[in-house]
Amino acid sequence: MTSKGQMVLLADLPEGTEEIIGDRSYDSNRIRRSLVERNTTACIPPVKNRKSKPSCNWHLYKKRHLIENMFAKLKGWRRIATRYDRCVHTFMSAIQIAASFLFYIKK
Repeated sequence: MTSKGQMVLLADLPEGTEEIIGDRSYDSNRIRRSLVERNTTACIPPVKNRKSKPSCNWHLYKKRHLIENMFAKLKGWRRIATRYDRCVHTFMSAIQIAASFLFYIKK
């Protein structure tokens, strides 16, 4: 079953998105159909109980941990984790500053 939030998120994908990496919760026929209509390749592993299992590029899917690690590091910043900023543009600015700082420290 596809949630309303998932479809809203997919509707906001930029034009020309070639690939999307998602976890098992995004494995539904409705989402896959929506991505095919946009000419977007889905890298979504099938749920365990699916009868016809579509293929998944496991090498690409393994890179998803980089994104998960970035979210984990951002949650270490108290201002972002508790969302002190109620204004969307101020909150996004704080995320961008934290992400830039984390990128700079990594090198």
